[in-house]
Amino acid sequence: MTSLSNVFRSFNTKLEDGKTKEISIRSLLVPLEADNTSSLSLDSILAERDRLFKEANKINEQEKAAIEQLRLAATEDILTMQSAWENEKTVLQQQAYDEGFQIGYEEGHNKSLSDMAASLHIANKTTETSFENARQYLVSQEPVILELAMQSAGRIIGQKLQDDVGIYLSVVKRALKETREMKEIKLYVSLDYFQLVSDNRSELASIFPPSVPFLIFVNDDFESTECFIETNHGRIVVSIDEQLNQLREKLIGIMESGD
Repeated sequence: MTSLSNVFRSFNTKLEDGKTKEISIRSLLVPLEADNTSSLSLDSILAERDRLFKEANKINEQEKAAIEQLRLAATEDILTMQSAWENEKTVLQQQAYDEGFQIGYEEGHNKSLSDMAASLHIANKTTETSFENARQYLVSQEPVILELAMQSAGRIIGQKLQDDVGIYLSVVKRALKETREMKEIKLYVSLDYFQLVSDNRSELASIFPPSVPFLIFVNDDFESTECFIETNHGRIVVSIDEQLNQLREKLIGIMESGD
């Protein structure tokens, strides 16, 4: 399917008499009674997001397991050193008592305590570093997870439009309802959907009073799903890409809030 790009993003356009019309962008991907499109795409996106976060959590669990192994190894080393020190202490005590070198015993005792403290410090530092590395890894993966979710959303919506062209018509109809109070309506669509919209002109025209002109134009420069509505008060961009951008912002908000 054609890429959902080159979306009309200008906010002002010139009238023939030189005046400026305000252009607005409305969010149109809302739940529809007939096809339940928004619900399906949003559920699929959130399911994909959950799956990716589960994969990230799995990696985190692996990191935690590795950290636990490091901790156990450090603990074992400390216990080994303690046991060795007890043995050495017995020998030093006996040697000191036998030879009367109490000073030598104290020096040996202090050195062993110093070595043990150094080993404990290294073990704690290693554990802290491992946890911090795991945390930073998960944080760094959040943008990747979001982008994968948005790519999945694009594929889901694109596939739904291919499977059911009525979805596109529903989005257009929803946008037209926003212009019911206008005095003149011009609908611009791509070649891909011009025939569909034309075939359903009567249904779309019924949204407006009979006195309101409703004209449909084709623009061969449009991408497949590009569409906008021009009225005497300005332009409404009917953009699937714009809806995806809004969804991306919502997902970013979810991640930043920690929900």
